[in-house]
Amino acid sequence: MALLKPCPRRGARWSHAGHPRRRPPSPRARPQLDGSGPGDDASILDLGAQDTGPDGAAWALALRGCTVPAEELVLAWTLRGAPHFYRRAEGAHVAAAVAPLSEADAAKRVFDASKPLREAGIPVLDALDRVAAEMRDIVTEPTGKGDLSSALTERLDAPYLRWCRPCQATHSYEQTFRLSALRAGLELEPGTSPPVLHRIPGWRGPARSVPAHLDPVRAALRLLGPSTPQQVAAYVDAPVKEIRAHWPEDVEPVEVEGTTLDALADDVAALRDPVPVDGVLLLGPFDLFLQGRDRELVVPDPAARKDLWRVLGRPGGVLAGHEVVGSWRPRSSGRKLRLAVTMWSGGDMPDGVAEQGERLAAHRGQAFDGFVDG
Repeated sequence: MALLKPCPRRGARWSHAGHPRRRPPSPRARPQLDGSGPGDDASILDLGAQDTGPDGAAWALALRGCTVPAEELVLAWTLRGAPHFYRRAEGAHVAAAVAPLSEADAAKRVFDASKPLREAGIPVLDALDRVAAEMRDIVTEPTGKGDLSSALTERLDAPYLRWCRPCQATHSYEQTFRLSALRAGLELEPGTSPPVLHRIPGWRGPARSVPAHLDPVRAALRLLGPSTPQQVAAYVDAPVKEIRAHWPEDVEPVEVEGTTLDALADDVAALRDPVPVDGVLLLGPFDLFLQGRDRELVVPDPAARKDLWRVLGRPGGVLAGHEVVGSWRPRSSGRKLRLAVTMWSGGDMPDGVAEQGERLAAHRGQAFDGFVDG
């Protein structure tokens, strides 16, 4: 079993017993951020770049030096029902890759929508196909989510529908709606709110096979680092049993911070002798770097984890080298952007935060106006 080395450029952290403890570099830093692509690609597109909030997928790709033309990307609801960007040329293979692995998997992914379907004797996988077929038939031109939902409600039977208190209306269950859209060959128009959906040009249905680099289990192990089936299952939102059944055979155990995890065999050498990662980045709140379910390893301090992974109003993360050392929040006023930065150590901000603030402001079409208190 490989024991991951500490990063030589990092100083010691002190345990509660007063003994120095060195953390290994984050196993996801290099594959996610170092040499992601030739400028028009990024490895995070294998798992999808989540597009949630103003500092979503476009900022995540910019941080990785990716300048892929917008027309070469496709936006769809996929893992966890969240909107993700992928390479347009791989759309059909993505649809196959993110599809539920089994009936039990489908039931878990649609949450409470599975109960009325089960009581009516309708398999969830069949229900997703039925909803997808109806959505495909309805969307013959760009269609807003509300209009699509209303039209869909008129076509579906009671087991597919629920009363929505916030909307004060009866409509399809949300996750069933979202997970059926890509099956129907529908994409989201970037920048639309409420979302507008339209047909993917040339759609012939999901592919019959999944390339290894798009397999969510393998991609999670490669991009999020050594993991357990439980952690990957939580990321994909699938049953642990299904993820364990699809666990790659070419994994090797590695020890990270005293915990035994699995890593892809081809990645072990790089994990065992890592190259230090320098510089500072302002990660968006839903950047893939922060999406793994090994939060205790990424941010050891419980108070810091509570700050970073809030249920509402989630901030971004300050990444210094391979460590997430603080959080940041945008404070916009017209064309000016200020940042509220919290350093969990209580110390000064690392060199480079102001430069990254300038970069973020330019990305947003604003001017950076310094820092404010949180």
